[in-house]
Amino acid sequence: MLKKVFRSGFLVRSGHTVLTWLITLVLFLHDTDLRRCEEKGELMQPVVFSLLVLLSVLLYFTVSLMDPGFILTDTVQGPPGASEEQEAMLPQTAVRRLRRCGYCLLQQPMRAKHCQACQRCVRKFDHHCPWIENCVGEQNHRWFLLYLLVQLGALTWAFHLALSGLSWPQVGWGPWLRAHGVLLGCVGVTGVFSMVVLVLLGCHLYLASTNTTTWEFMSRPRISYLRSWGDGEENPFDRGLLCNLWDFFCVCRTVAWDRVYQRAHRDHV
Repeated sequence: MLKKVFRSGFLVRSGHTVLTWLITLVLFLHDTDLRRCEEKGELMQPVVFSLLVLLSVLLYFTVSLMDPGFILTDTVQGPPGASEEQEAMLPQTAVRRLRRCGYCLLQQPMRAKHCQACQRCVRKFDHHCPWIENCVGEQNHRWFLLYLLVQLGALTWAFHLALSGLSWPQVGWGPWLRAHGVLLGCVGVTGVFSMVVLVLLGCHLYLASTNTTTWEFMSRPRISYLRSWGDGEENPFDRGLLCNLWDFFCVCRTVAWDRVYQRAHRDHV
C-alpha cells in the first residue's frame, strides 16, 4: 500500500487532499454560515459538512489506489496439456476476437485496453484519469461514479457556504478585496470544479445507462468488435436502461464480454 501511495501520483493526491482541507478550513474561519452556526451552538451543519468532505477524500483514495481490473495472466487458454495445434482447433467464436497485447504480451479479453500511463492492460477500460492518477476500469468504475456524486455534493455545498461569507462592500473595493480575497478564491475554485464534476458525472451516468465506456464512445471507428458490428451507433452490450444500471452498480464480478457479444450477435442476425 505504501508503494502505491508514494508512486508518481503522490504529488497529485497530496495536492488534492491539501486543497480540499484548506478550503474547508477557510470556510470555517471566515464569516460563513458554518461559522455562524458554530457561534450559535448549532453543530449539525458543520458536522455533516465535515463528514461529507471526509467521505469525499476517502472515496478519492479508494478509487485512486484500488485495482481497476489489471490483467495479470492470459484470459483464454486451451485444455491442460493442449498443444498449439489443438488450441487452434478451438471454436473460433470463443477466441477470434481476442488479441495479444503488443506491450505486455498478454491476451486481452473483449473491451480491455493497454494503458500507456499505467503500463498494464485493464479490463473494460474506460479511461486513465490524471485527477486520481489511476485507470478507471471494470473494478473501480462504479466507485469512481460514486466519488463524483459525493464530490459534487461537497463542492456545491462549499460554493454556497463561500458565497454566504461575501457581502456588498461598505468602505470601498480595496479593503473589501483584502478582507475577502481568500474567500473569493474559494468561490472561484469550488465553482469551476463543481461545473467540471457535474459534466463528468452526467457523462458517466449516460455511459453507464448505455453500457458504453469512454474509450468505446470516443474511438468506435478504431475498435474492431464495434466496427464490425455496423456503421451505426448501435451497441452490442446495451441491454436496456434498467438492466445496464443494475449490471453497472450491482454486478461485482468479472464479465465474459465475448459471450455477451456472441449472444447479441445471434439476436442481431
